Amino acid sequence: MNVLVTGGAGFIGSHVAERLLHLGHNVSIIDDLNEFYSPELKQENLAIVRKSGPVRFYEGDICCEPLVSQVVGECRPEAVIHLAARAGVRPSLENPLLYERVNVRGTMILLEACRLSATRKFVFASSSSIYGITNQVPFREDETDQRPISPYAATKIAGEKICYTYSHLYSLNIACLRFFTVYGPRQRPDLAIRKFIESIDRHEPIPVFGDGSSGRDYTYIDDIVQGVIAALHLDCLYDTFNLGNSHPVTLSTVISTIETCLGKKAEIRRLPMQPGDVPITYADISKAKKALGYCPETGFDQGIETSVKWYLSRKAVQTGA
Repeated sequence: MNVLVTGGAGFIGSHVAERLLHLGHNVSIIDDLNEFYSPELKQENLAIVRKSGPVRFYEGDICCEPLVSQVVGECRPEAVIHLAARAGVRPSLENPLLYERVNVRGTMILLEACRLSATRKFVFASSSSIYGITNQVPFREDETDQRPISPYAATKIAGEKICYTYSHLYSLNIACLRFFTVYGPRQRPDLAIRKFIESIDRHEPIPVFGDGSSGRDYTYIDDIVQGVIAALHLDCLYDTFNLGNSHPVTLSTVISTIETCLGKKAEIRRLPMQPGDVPITYADISKAKKALGYCPETGFDQGIETSVKWYLSRKAVQTGA
């Protein structure tokens, strides 16, 4: 299958592209290599992907309509896995219009390119943040009282609704996947687990917002990739699925687990809860299990241990140790 992966140089995207190549698919990537975090890290990711097979890479912005039309025309993808986005709750509070442009308009440009081509399958990366401060836990896909509390979350809801519209009007086969706090090797450096591992290893203080009791449904990257690949082959007109681990972990537990794996003690800097942060995320994955055969296999302790080993291995290569 010819598959176009948007954001394929990023954390999740590079893992998805790597798996697709291992499975024998033809992979094209579009990524603007922006400076939200180091473009050098994204080039590292691309180098790893290329070791798995030939990749057609386009550097560019998904909001550039002529470029997207060119890419789709040249690649003729049978499926698009749309992972490119401006990510992160807190940064979206600082620059909401950028998030609206990339996450909403960029998604529409891709959908329109699919409509005008032979592409019939579209997998959209949504987020657990769309549930916001809903009172119901665990979070279910049929929850109608979504209360997003960040521009990022709102743009992901908008993306889902736009996907539904294109599916309804043009019979595009679309699956929207709500990712729950993905972590693992190659994780973005701004995300908590990688940031904590690096800071604790360097004996630098880590910022802890609140009292450490907030919970997140941390989901290991391999399990997320499993769900994405399953959605790629799902025969449905439109549907949404939670991809989580269904076992929330408190922030205090995250820190203590990393301390154990590193054999070092964290220096904690207590800060107040931040606007846009929710107290808990918790996925009901029964729907994904039934429809996708989704079954997360990596427990939190194992995932942290693997993440720490990856970090230490990369550090050793960089320092020549």
